[in-house]
Amino acid sequence: MLAFARETRLSETTFVQRPTAAGADYRNRIFTVAGELPFAGHPSLGTAVAIARRRRLDRARFTQQTGAGTQAIEVELEGQLAHASMLQEPASFGAEIDASRALAPAGLSAADADPELPPQVVSTGIAHVIGPVRSVEVLARAGLGDPAGLATLLEPLGATVLYLAWCDPSGGPARARGFFHGGEDPATGSAAGPLCAYLTARRGQSSLEVVQGVEMGRPSRLETSVEGDRVRVGGDVVVLVEGTLRL
Repeated sequence: MLAFARETRLSETTFVQRPTAAGADYRNRIFTVAGELPFAGHPSLGTAVAIARRRRLDRARFTQQTGAGTQAIEVELEGQLAHASMLQEPASFGAEIDASRALAPAGLSAADADPELPPQVVSTGIAHVIGPVRSVEVLARAGLGDPAGLATLLEPLGATVLYLAWCDPSGGPARARGFFHGGEDPATGSAAGPLCAYLTARRGQSSLEVVQGVEMGRPSRLETSVEGDRVRVGGDVVVLVEGTLRL
């Protein structure tokens, strides 16, 4: 599976298998070119849409099994378009991090941090560093100028992505950018969930639209909301390629 993921050179490649967990409809194993991930958002939604299409279902509810546990996913299809959403794992909150340390790998300083929202490790299936910044202009200046510094930040914390976000104090859409070992991600569902959980805990904001990828020229929109002890993350899914692989 890792060899195939490296051959595709995609951000993530998924492999659908028979489940081993009670109540799961299928097992979803997710690989980057570097190795297997216990959980990821967009590969989960895309895989659920692919399964629904294969089974010729216009509407479906699945329970997928990943390394992080089991997650409920809902899918609606209309031709080549689809909408999917997933209940991620219950949020867990890790350490708060000094702003200068958290923002430095992206070329930012402590003065660029949101004065009301400290950086913190948050997980809803996989841990990320949530790094709120004080303005959209600050977000636009960010960049992955120090990959080694990013690894030094993330690896001891067990985190995968530095997720910088400007969080509108009025509760409007957040703007985000996600940096990881391979560069910048245009959409990070597994980090949008933690951001929503973070703002629920800090501000009591139980729903959030996240706009990401604008600075890359690949804008995306993620919808998040709290349901009980979990965050639902969803968005639109579009089929780009279908075919047969011959090995």
